[in-house]
Amino acid sequence: MKFIIDNIWLFAVLLVSGGMLLWPHLQTRGRKVTLLQATQMINQGKTVVLDVRSAEDFSAGHIRGAVNIPLANLPQRLGELEKSRSKNIIVVCQAGVTSAKASAQLDKAGFKEVYSLTGGLAAWQSQGLPVAK
Repeated sequence: MKFIIDNIWLFAVLLVSGGMLLWPHLQTRGRKVTLLQATQMINQGKTVVLDVRSAEDFSAGHIRGAVNIPLANLPQRLGELEKSRSKNIIVVCQAGVTSAKASAQLDKAGFKEVYSLTGGLAAWQSQGLPVAK
């Protein structure tokens, strides 16, 4: 016990570093796609892009052909995506965090091929990919 008390800071660092290593595994996981994978899927034509940002953010700029259903309205508007069950769905938000929540909701609703865009629209724009307004 004396060893633990004498080295309390060492044990604190051990606990914090262990927690930091476990943190990514405890977060909501889901399938993610990179920008390259997303553009390839979109170009194949069997993909629906779902933008879960607010209508104001969507009108300021979005991926060409994207459907806008804000995250707060997603449970009530799932019927709009019913015809897309057989397609890949790429969920997009501003930075890639909110889209993971939407992907989880779509998974629970029975959609099979749901992906979250890594980095969101911010990463899309930073790479100079086309945005519609």
